[in-house]
Amino acid sequence: MPRVLPTGNGSPFDIDPSDPEAQKAATKIQAVFRGHQTRKSMKSGDNQEEEQLDLDQFDPNDKELCNAATKIQASFRGHMARKTAPPSKPEDELSKELQKLDAKEEEEELDIDLSDPDLHKAATKIQASFRGHKVRKEVDPKTEVPAASQ
Repeated sequence: MPRVLPTGNGSPFDIDPSDPEAQKAATKIQAVFRGHQTRKSMKSGDNQEEEQLDLDQFDPNDKELCNAATKIQASFRGHMARKTAPPSKPEDELSKELQKLDAKEEEEELDIDLSDPDLHKAATKIQASFRGHKVRKEVDPKTEVPAASQ
């Protein structure tokens, strides 16, 4: 606690300016007040004049400065995108979803007898149909040039 001395100027107490605790308290009060002034000026827009001076010094032909500005902008946009993006699912939730998908796939597996001759006939028919479709699509009569016009 700062030492308080009686004064002769009508005030019952006075603070000793040489007291180290009083000096620390004064420094703290000054710092808080300066911060208050700065925040107040930033809210009111008093610093717009300083920002304008900085923009006047910017040369749009300076490639290095433009690249630096672009990098800063990209970094900030990435930061904002990550900040506003929905939170990602934790690892344990993802693994649970994968297990559910695996279980569904196991349920959907069919027990097919690969030695069944009807199965081979059906597969051959499907393959032949697809190959025919593919050939007909490649040689479309609508796009074919007539031989007489050559």
